[in-house]
Amino acid sequence: MTAAPYGDVVERLGHRWRRVDTLPRLLAEGWRRDLADGGVISALLTPAGWSVAAPVYEIIAGTYLGDVGLYVPEVQYAEALAVLGIEDDLS
Repeated sequence: MTAAPYGDVVERLGHRWRRVDTLPRLLAEGWRRDLADGGVISALLTPAGWSVAAPVYEIIAGTYLGDVGLYVPEVQYAEALAVLGIEDDLS
């Protein structure tokens, strides 16, 4: 996993979200699709704030494409790692 300026655990709207990784926006959007297909909720944290949905035209139009934090609800963290095929060596 990549170290980043994004916190490992953040609270948003009264829920705890855990960072899966920090990665380029386009890759993160692909991981979000995989997570959604596996039934896991996810959100991105960009320098501009939270993004829960990004239509393809928004990405093509020049939205921020740098590194973002990919977060899932803490209660779905283990499930998210399983969907993405990531081994959790920190828990």
